[in-house]
Amino acid sequence: MTEGGYVGVTASSMIMTNKKLKEELESTFKDIQVIVPEDTRLNITAREEDALTILKFLKDRGFNFLTLISCVDWIKENEFELVYIITSYLQKNDEYTQREKLQIILKTRISRTIPESKTVTPIFSNAEVYERELHELFGIKFEGNQRLIPLFLEREYKIPPFRKDFDTREYVKEVFDKIPFV
Repeated sequence: MTEGGYVGVTASSMIMTNKKLKEELESTFKDIQVIVPEDTRLNITAREEDALTILKFLKDRGFNFLTLISCVDWIKENEFELVYIITSYLQKNDEYTQREKLQIILKTRISRTIPESKTVTPIFSNAEVYERELHELFGIKFEGNQRLIPLFLEREYKIPPFRKDFDTREYVKEVFDKIPFV
């Protein structure tokens, strides 16, 4: 066992890998910001039009598992921030490689007024469910995803319910005040 409890991985070798990947990303893509806040994380901020290319680039380098797609509603800036978290599958049951220990977080912003982004399902097929969820809860259309059908909700909403301008009190009043008192 070594630093961090992982066989064969030291903090200094992880930093070198992160530094090398950071340099490769910055030399390949323009208008990209790469930060290495800690040994096991690499944060990328990029333009929306570059997100697919960056995700494909990372997958080609062995980061082959999309862990999550999430969304942050920046209502004052009139933008949504899409957050993609990717990592690598564990190749051996008892040993992490430098790459497998690393989580990459890619952030990109899109318009809140016309919330659209390209689907990442051609790169990561498991993105379909995450994109359906974000479509339903934030109203984001993922161009190219043919299954943007309801996943959780039973009804339509004027404003998708996870947006910051969704009025929960108004919704409760509209729906539950119509239920007769017994």
